[in-house]
Amino acid sequence: MIADALAQLNTLADPQKAAEALAYHKVDRPYLGLKVPQIEELTNQWRADLSLEDRLQLASDLWDTNIHDARVAAAKLLTQARIKPDDTAAWDLICQWVPQFDAWSIADHVSKAAEKRITADPSRIDSVEGWTTSENMWTRRAALVATLAFTKQNFPKQFELDIRDRVLGWAAGYCDDKDWFIQKAVAWWLRDLSKHDPARTADFLAAHGERMKKFARIEAAQYL
Repeated sequence: MIADALAQLNTLADPQKAAEALAYHKVDRPYLGLKVPQIEELTNQWRADLSLEDRLQLASDLWDTNIHDARVAAAKLLTQARIKPDDTAAWDLICQWVPQFDAWSIADHVSKAAEKRITADPSRIDSVEGWTTSENMWTRRAALVATLAFTKQNFPKQFELDIRDRVLGWAAGYCDDKDWFIQKAVAWWLRDLSKHDPARTADFLAAHGERMKKFARIEAAQYL
């Protein structure tokens, strides 16, 4: 499977765009120069053709190539609202990848796959909490990016409110971390939350806003 998948990816490779991607992402790994819609077209077909077991194996093999486009494809293979049966295999594979994050694009694509699995089984938030103390900044950041779904309910159930407050607790702990990407993630979470729960957002900013960088504080309050 992996040989055929890599052949299909390589057929679409664009050397010029690959060089541009390397310069943009600034992480030393192979790039093929594919656009995300091109990758999604392939992964949609693979997802339709393969059993869950084969899809998990292909996702794992694609990730292990360390090719940027292949890692994006691995994430896309596992990005869907319903995986039947939704046992722990897909979630466990995602959790194996999270500590290896080293760039925003791959981290965000995998975080979206993680978000789907957390939404399907909110008890997985317990595992996500472990990411918040990682030495890897990208792993810490993923704890917020992968839980963005819990900012979006206008009429949240109690368990969703509990998760919302739990993640806000993590975000409060991040406010002293001056890394741009961490500050941006806190602002992103709060900005999305403010559209549905302005009171919680305002309370957070009143309590912790002074510890945030100015750009993050402004972005978080954009819709208040």
